Amino acid sequence: MAHIVIMGAGIGGLPMAFEMKGLARPGDRITVVSNTPRFHFVPSNPWVAVSWRKRGDIELSLAEVLGRKGIDAITVGARRVHPEQNQLELEDGRMLDYDYLVIATGPKLAFDEIEGLGPEGHTTSICHVDHAATASETWEKFCADPGPIVVGAVQGASCFGPAYEFAMIMETDLRKRKIRDRVPMTFVTSEPYVGHLGLGGVGDSKGMLESGFRDRHVKWICNAKVDRIEDGKMHVTEHDEDGKPRKQHELPFKYSMMLPAFKGVDAVFGIEGLTNPRGFIVVDEHQRNPKYKNIYSVGVCVAIPPVEPTPVPTGTPKTGYMIESMVTATAHNIRAELDGKQPDTKATWNAICLADFGDSGIAFVALPQIPPRNVNWFSEGKWVHLAKVAFEKYFLRKMRRGSSEPVYEKVVLEAMGIMKLKDKVTGKH
Repeated sequence: MAHIVIMGAGIGGLPMAFEMKGLARPGDRITVVSNTPRFHFVPSNPWVAVSWRKRGDIELSLAEVLGRKGIDAITVGARRVHPEQNQLELEDGRMLDYDYLVIATGPKLAFDEIEGLGPEGHTTSICHVDHAATASETWEKFCADPGPIVVGAVQGASCFGPAYEFAMIMETDLRKRKIRDRVPMTFVTSEPYVGHLGLGGVGDSKGMLESGFRDRHVKWICNAKVDRIEDGKMHVTEHDEDGKPRKQHELPFKYSMMLPAFKGVDAVFGIEGLTNPRGFIVVDEHQRNPKYKNIYSVGVCVAIPPVEPTPVPTGTPKTGYMIESMVTATAHNIRAELDGKQPDTKATWNAICLADFGDSGIAFVALPQIPPRNVNWFSEGKWVHLAKVAFEKYFLRKMRRGSSEPVYEKVVLEAMGIMKLKDKVTGKH
């Protein structure tokens, strides 16, 4: 019988454990290794950061939810993968043998690449629930004595949706508190234009997001590199279409959240044949590493090249629906190998996203993610906010129950169905 180890217990790792459990043979053993004893629902972090949620609202005990399904949980972080020995070294010195390893760690947050960036510097973060909980305390102090906000994503970032979400959620919360008129807001991004999203744009994302910023009085700077951040001041270089410096900006702020670039975690960084130079896991079309064929990977830690060259470096996002399809493909491919067959299931790598704006939102579908596409759909409205709230509840309920049923596809496609019904009723076709 096989021992399948899943390294990471986030948006990719926890569903991976449940899907693998559903497809494994009766005698196979599944172990989840996590550097934290609790799962947290990352898409809700922006709400935590403005005190619309408490961290306890979006967290689950790994031992509890995995134990119900007979899945082992080791809440000690991984120090190093030793692929030649089929072993995972843990932070407490233990060596864990595996027959198959699924790497689902998510990224290492590269705050250190820019002076003054991140919770240890002068900006907040919504990348982890710890950061978001701290950001909520900072937010309450800021609202008591408001001033300028700078928000966005630095050079090399790949996950732009949460930056737009948080900008709009902050703006909505400021209006609810009736202090919006006291807060100038600037969106700073490495994207070549608003709405690029690391995807070359989706539908009319550029026009809709620019319009949204104008309606909410949010200024923006694109093709931006953040040079350094001081207490209350961000130094930014704006570039032209050829990537040459065009203008220097010194942006004052009283509150700032900038998404960092990502890289691979230390446990895998620099392992030849397993990772690319940034430490992301190299996989084939079946989510399997070409050199170490008993190692698979899912989620943000997977290496995906940029969709297109941009004047300032941008990465490609891995959305929840894409991660879900990676998980399903990996579970089926490992089962095929257990049965003596070759892997033959491929992830769709389609992009479906709901981005909440506090009282409205945007949704997009990019099939496939990399253009040209068969479907290139982008919409907005209050229904997106409602769908995001419903999705949070649905996902957490499924994880509590240990369900292996795909979540993103069901909820997002149902939400799209609501939008189509709305269009039909209002006469839009």
